Amino acid sequence: MARVAHFLSGFPDTVPCYTVNRQCSSGLQAVFNIAGAIRSGSIDLGLACGVESMSLGEMGNPGDLSSRLTEVDRARDCMIPMGITSENIAERFGVSREKQDAVSSQQKAARAQSLGLFEREIVPVTTRVQDAEGSERVVTVSRDEGVRAGTTVAGLSKLRPAFKPDGTTTAGNSSQVSDGAAAVLIGRRAAVEALGLPVLGVLRASAVVGVPPDLMGIGPAVAIPAALEQAGLTVADIDVFEINEAFASQPYSKMD
Repeated sequence: MARVAHFLSGFPDTVPCYTVNRQCSSGLQAVFNIAGAIRSGSIDLGLACGVESMSLGEMGNPGDLSSRLTEVDRARDCMIPMGITSENIAERFGVSREKQDAVSSQQKAARAQSLGLFEREIVPVTTRVQDAEGSERVVTVSRDEGVRAGTTVAGLSKLRPAFKPDGTTTAGNSSQVSDGAAAVLIGRRAAVEALGLPVLGVLRASAVVGVPPDLMGIGPAVAIPAALEQAGLTVADIDVFEINEAFASQPYSKMD
Protein backbone atom coordinates (compact mmCIF):
# COMPACT_ATOMS: atom_id res chain seq x y z
CA MET A 1 0.00 0.00 0.00
CA ALA A 2 2.78 2.44 0.92
CA ARG A 3 4.75 1.90 -2.30
CA VAL A 4 1.63 2.24 -4.45
CA ALA A 5 0.67 5.52 -2.74
CA HIS A 6 4.29 6.63 -3.11
CA PHE A 7 4.20 6.29 -6.91
CA LEU A 8 0.67 7.69 -7.25
CA SER A 9 1.97 10.78 -5.41
CA GLY A 10 4.70 11.30 -8.00
CA PHE A 11 7.81 10.36 -6.01
CA PRO A 12 10.71 8.76 -7.96
CA ASP A 13 11.63 5.13 -7.28
CA THR A 14 14.92 6.25 -5.70
CA VAL A 15 12.99 7.49 -2.64
CA PRO A 16 12.54 4.59 -0.18
CA CYS A 17 9.40 3.85 1.80
CA TYR A 18 8.09 1.14 4.11
CA THR A 19 4.96 0.15 5.98
CA VAL A 20 4.42 0.21 9.76
CA ASN A 21 1.75 -1.79 11.57
CA ARG A 22 0.71 -0.77 15.05
CA GLN A 23 -3.01 -1.09 14.42
CA CYS A 24 -4.87 2.18 15.18
CA SER A 25 -1.66 4.05 16.01
CA SER A 26 0.31 3.04 12.91
CA GLY A 27 0.27 6.63 11.65
CA LEU A 28 1.64 7.88 14.98
CA GLN A 29 4.31 5.18 14.90
CA ALA A 30 5.28 6.37 11.42
CA VAL A 31 5.80 9.85 12.89
CA PHE A 32 8.01 8.44 15.64
CA ASN A 33 10.02 6.37 13.15
CA ILE A 34 10.69 9.35 10.90
CA ALA A 35 11.69 11.47 13.89
CA GLY A 36 14.03 8.72 15.06
CA ALA A 37 15.68 8.51 11.65
CA ILE A 38 16.21 12.28 11.68
CA ARG A 39 17.71 12.16 15.17
CA SER A 40 20.09 9.36 14.13
CA GLY A 41 21.29 11.36 11.13
CA SER A 42 19.97 8.86 8.56
CA ILE A 43 17.68 11.42 6.88
CA ASP A 44 16.87 15.12 7.03
CA LEU A 45 13.24 15.01 5.90
CA GLY A 46 10.57 12.32 5.92
CA LEU A 47 6.88 11.97 5.19
CA ALA A 48 4.89 10.09 7.84
CA CYS A 49 1.53 8.83 6.63
CA GLY A 50 -1.41 6.86 7.93
CA VAL A 51 -4.27 5.21 6.05
CA GLU A 52 -7.38 3.27 7.00
CA SER A 53 -10.12 1.67 4.94
CA MET A 54 -12.74 0.10 7.16
CA SER A 55 -15.27 -0.15 4.34
CA LEU A 56 -13.08 -2.63 2.45
CA GLY A 57 -12.28 -4.83 5.44
CA GLU A 58 -14.26 -7.73 6.87
CA MET A 59 -14.90 -6.72 10.47
CA GLY A 60 -15.27 -10.31 11.68
CA ASN A 61 -12.34 -11.79 9.75
CA PRO A 62 -9.00 -11.54 11.58
CA GLY A 63 -7.08 -13.40 8.87
CA ASP A 64 -4.74 -16.36 9.34
CA LEU A 65 -3.90 -17.02 12.98
CA SER A 66 -1.69 -19.45 14.83
CA SER A 67 -3.35 -22.64 16.04
CA ARG A 68 -1.68 -21.95 19.42
CA LEU A 69 -3.81 -18.84 19.94
CA THR A 70 -5.90 -20.45 22.69
CA GLU A 71 -2.91 -21.72 24.70
CA VAL A 72 -2.26 -18.39 26.45
CA ASP A 73 -4.99 -16.19 27.91
CA ARG A 74 -3.41 -12.91 26.83
CA ALA A 75 -2.92 -14.20 23.29
CA ARG A 76 -6.59 -15.22 23.15
CA ASP A 77 -7.57 -11.79 24.53
CA CYS A 78 -6.01 -10.18 21.45
CA MET A 79 -9.05 -11.39 19.53
CA ILE A 80 -11.59 -9.63 21.77
CA PRO A 81 -13.65 -7.25 19.57
CA MET A 82 -12.86 -3.58 20.18
CA GLY A 83 -16.46 -2.89 21.17
CA ILE A 84 -16.19 -5.43 23.96
CA THR A 85 -12.94 -3.86 25.20
CA SER A 86 -14.90 -0.60 25.40
CA GLU A 87 -17.51 -2.35 27.53
CA ASN A 88 -14.74 -3.80 29.72
CA ILE A 89 -13.34 -0.32 30.33
CA ALA A 90 -16.76 1.14 31.12
CA GLU A 91 -17.37 -1.61 33.67
CA ARG A 92 -13.86 -1.56 35.18
CA PHE A 93 -13.71 2.21 35.61
CA GLY A 94 -17.37 2.95 36.22
CA VAL A 95 -17.97 5.03 33.09
CA SER A 96 -21.72 5.58 32.81
CA ARG A 97 -23.82 5.65 29.65
CA GLU A 98 -24.62 9.30 30.42
CA LYS A 99 -20.93 10.23 30.36
CA GLN A 100 -20.39 8.38 27.11
CA ASP A 101 -23.39 10.05 25.49
CA ALA A 102 -22.10 13.59 26.10
CA VAL A 103 -22.45 15.63 22.89
CA SER A 104 -19.68 18.18 23.49
CA SER A 105 -17.20 16.54 21.10
CA GLN A 106 -19.73 16.59 18.26
CA GLN A 107 -20.65 20.18 19.03
CA LYS A 108 -17.01 21.29 19.02
CA ALA A 109 -16.31 19.44 15.77
CA ALA A 110 -19.42 20.86 14.10
CA ARG A 111 -18.52 24.40 15.16
CA ALA A 112 -14.96 24.05 13.90
CA GLN A 113 -16.21 22.62 10.62
CA SER A 114 -18.75 25.43 10.14
CA LEU A 115 -15.99 28.00 10.72
CA GLY A 116 -13.79 26.34 8.11
CA LEU A 117 -11.04 25.57 10.62
CA PHE A 118 -10.25 22.20 9.02
CA GLU A 119 -10.18 23.37 5.40
CA ARG A 120 -6.45 24.13 5.21
CA GLU A 121 -5.53 20.65 6.36
CA ILE A 122 -7.94 18.62 4.23
CA VAL A 123 -7.05 17.68 0.65
CA PRO A 124 -10.20 17.08 -1.45
CA VAL A 125 -10.34 13.54 -2.86
CA THR A 126 -12.41 12.61 -5.92
CA THR A 127 -13.50 9.00 -6.07
CA ARG A 128 -16.27 6.68 -7.22
CA VAL A 129 -18.88 5.36 -4.79
CA GLN A 130 -21.61 2.78 -5.18
CA ASP A 131 -25.04 3.18 -3.60
CA ALA A 132 -27.22 0.42 -2.16
CA GLU A 133 -28.80 -0.19 -5.57
CA GLY A 134 -25.39 -0.70 -7.20
CA SER A 135 -25.37 2.58 -9.12
CA GLU A 136 -21.98 4.26 -9.35
CA ARG A 137 -21.30 7.97 -9.16
CA VAL A 138 -18.31 10.29 -8.85
CA VAL A 139 -18.02 12.33 -5.65
CA THR A 140 -15.46 14.76 -4.25
CA VAL A 141 -14.91 14.45 -0.51
CA SER A 142 -13.65 17.71 0.98
CA ARG A 143 -14.73 17.46 4.63
CA ASP A 144 -14.99 14.90 7.41
CA GLU A 145 -18.28 13.05 7.04
CA GLY A 146 -18.45 11.75 10.60
CA VAL A 147 -19.42 15.05 12.19
CA ARG A 148 -23.07 15.06 13.28
CA ALA A 149 -24.04 18.67 13.90
CA GLY A 150 -27.55 17.84 15.07
CA THR A 151 -26.51 15.33 17.74
CA THR A 152 -28.46 15.62 21.00
CA VAL A 153 -28.33 13.79 24.32
CA ALA A 154 -31.96 12.77 23.80
CA GLY A 155 -31.14 11.29 20.42
CA LEU A 156 -28.12 9.40 21.72
CA SER A 157 -30.08 7.99 24.64
CA LYS A 158 -32.47 6.20 22.26
CA LEU A 159 -29.72 4.12 20.62
CA ARG A 160 -29.40 0.48 21.57
CA PRO A 161 -26.13 -1.04 22.82
CA ALA A 162 -24.13 -2.30 19.85
CA PHE A 163 -21.96 -5.01 21.40
CA LYS A 164 -23.69 -6.34 24.54
CA PRO A 165 -27.43 -6.47 25.27
CA ASP A 166 -26.90 -4.73 28.61
CA GLY A 167 -23.91 -2.65 27.52
CA THR A 168 -23.32 1.09 27.26
CA THR A 169 -21.39 1.32 23.97
CA THR A 170 -23.63 2.36 21.06
CA ALA A 171 -23.31 3.60 17.51
CA GLY A 172 -23.60 7.11 18.92
CA ASN A 173 -20.65 6.96 21.30
CA SER A 174 -18.36 4.93 19.02
CA SER A 175 -16.41 5.97 15.96
CA GLN A 176 -18.06 5.47 12.59
CA VAL A 177 -16.82 3.14 9.84
CA SER A 178 -14.20 5.30 8.18
CA ASP A 179 -11.95 5.51 5.16
CA GLY A 180 -9.25 8.16 5.19
CA ALA A 181 -5.59 9.08 5.16
CA ALA A 182 -3.26 11.71 6.57
CA ALA A 183 0.34 12.78 6.10
CA VAL A 184 2.79 15.06 7.87
CA LEU A 185 6.22 16.22 6.72
CA ILE A 186 8.84 16.00 9.47
CA GLY A 187 12.30 17.45 9.19
CA ARG A 188 15.44 18.56 10.91
CA ARG A 189 15.05 22.26 11.70
CA ALA A 190 18.05 23.25 9.57
CA ALA A 191 16.62 21.36 6.58
CA VAL A 192 13.17 22.83 7.06
CA GLU A 193 14.52 26.39 7.30
CA ALA A 194 16.73 25.88 4.25
CA LEU A 195 13.62 25.01 2.22
CA GLY A 196 11.67 27.95 3.64
CA LEU A 197 8.95 25.72 5.07
CA PRO A 198 6.79 26.83 8.00
CA VAL A 199 7.27 25.07 11.35
CA LEU A 200 3.84 24.09 12.63
CA GLY A 201 4.95 22.09 15.65
CA VAL A 202 7.81 20.46 17.50
CA LEU A 203 7.97 16.80 18.53
CA ARG A 204 9.36 16.90 22.07
CA ALA A 205 8.98 13.26 23.07
CA SER A 206 7.12 10.05 22.34
CA ALA A 207 6.29 6.91 24.26
CA VAL A 208 4.51 3.62 23.68
CA VAL A 209 3.48 1.45 26.63
CA GLY A 210 1.68 -1.88 26.47
CA VAL A 211 -1.54 -2.61 28.37
CA PRO A 212 -3.72 -5.72 28.76
CA PRO A 213 -5.43 -6.47 25.42
CA ASP A 214 -8.87 -6.73 27.01
CA LEU A 215 -8.46 -3.08 28.10
CA MET A 216 -6.53 -1.91 25.05
CA GLY A 217 -8.13 1.55 25.00
CA ILE A 218 -6.43 2.73 28.19
CA GLY A 219 -3.01 2.89 26.48
CA PRO A 220 -2.73 6.71 26.60
CA ALA A 221 -3.27 6.66 30.38
CA VAL A 222 0.15 5.08 30.78
CA ALA A 223 1.86 6.38 27.64
CA ILE A 224 1.14 10.08 28.29
CA PRO A 225 2.97 10.19 31.67
CA ALA A 226 5.94 8.37 30.08
CA ALA A 227 6.11 10.87 27.22
CA LEU A 228 5.78 13.82 29.61
CA GLU A 229 8.64 12.47 31.72
CA GLN A 230 10.85 12.26 28.63
CA ALA A 231 10.01 15.86 27.78
CA GLY A 232 10.59 17.09 31.33
CA LEU A 233 6.95 18.16 31.70
CA THR A 234 3.98 17.37 33.91
CA VAL A 235 0.26 17.13 33.25
CA ALA A 236 -0.09 20.65 34.69
CA ASP A 237 2.07 22.01 31.84
CA ILE A 238 -0.38 20.85 29.15
CA ASP A 239 -3.29 23.09 28.12
CA VAL A 240 -5.11 20.66 25.82
CA PHE A 241 -5.04 16.90 25.45
CA GLU A 242 -6.29 15.45 22.17
CA ILE A 243 -6.90 11.76 22.81
CA ASN A 244 -7.97 10.04 19.62
CA GLU A 245 -9.93 6.94 20.54
CA ALA A 246 -12.68 4.87 19.00
CA PHE A 247 -15.04 4.76 21.99
CA ALA A 248 -16.29 7.36 24.45
CA SER A 249 -15.56 5.10 27.41
CA GLN A 250 -11.82 5.33 26.82
CA PRO A 251 -10.91 8.99 27.39
CA TYR A 252 -13.22 9.19 30.39
CA SER A 253 -11.50 6.26 32.05
CA LYS A 254 -8.11 7.87 31.50
CA MET A 255 -8.70 11.45 32.44
CA ASP A 256 -10.94 11.05 35.51
